[in-house]
Amino acid sequence: MYEEIKKQAEAVTREICEKANLKKGQILVVGCSSSEVCGDKIGSNSNLEVAQAVFGGIYEVTCEKGIYLAAQCCEHLNRAIIIEQEAVPFAEIVNVVPQPKAGGSFGTTAYKTFAHPVAVEEIKADAGIDIGDTLIGMHLKKVAVPVRLEHHEIGSAHIVAARVRPKYIGGERAHYDTTLE
Repeated sequence: MYEEIKKQAEAVTREICEKANLKKGQILVVGCSSSEVCGDKIGSNSNLEVAQAVFGGIYEVTCEKGIYLAAQCCEHLNRAIIIEQEAVPFAEIVNVVPQPKAGGSFGTTAYKTFAHPVAVEEIKADAGIDIGDTLIGMHLKKVAVPVRLEHHEIGSAHIVAARVRPKYIGGERAHYDTTLE
């Protein structure tokens, strides 16, 4: 079961990295309900082993591509972000260590896995994966654009993905550089 979950997470991550055209040094934010992956209601059955499997599949791809993984904690930590310190050198760090039932199993796994983990209250990521309807939108840059994935489930959890693009300004007479997308 865990190996299948890891493979699904890896496939979803490869797909969003490709479709969002993520580059080395950019940030992918991920919110993950291990409860939803198991088929339970969000927040009801935090499962460290499931979170480790999902994290493993995602982290393998982000490391390979040089993309920073930002792990969103649960609402008990106000959806704080766990990320490698080098990704956010000027961010205001908050003092918290996530636990499976206070921060979530995914955030806990990130904190224990990263070389130099820090927690921040907010981030402006370049793309995101929402596993189990965890609401990652608050951590994406403007303007977020939905990405339709071929792989739309990990375990029993529903997947929503997004990328960002620069804002269009200037009205109907403006010309836009679509190569920035």
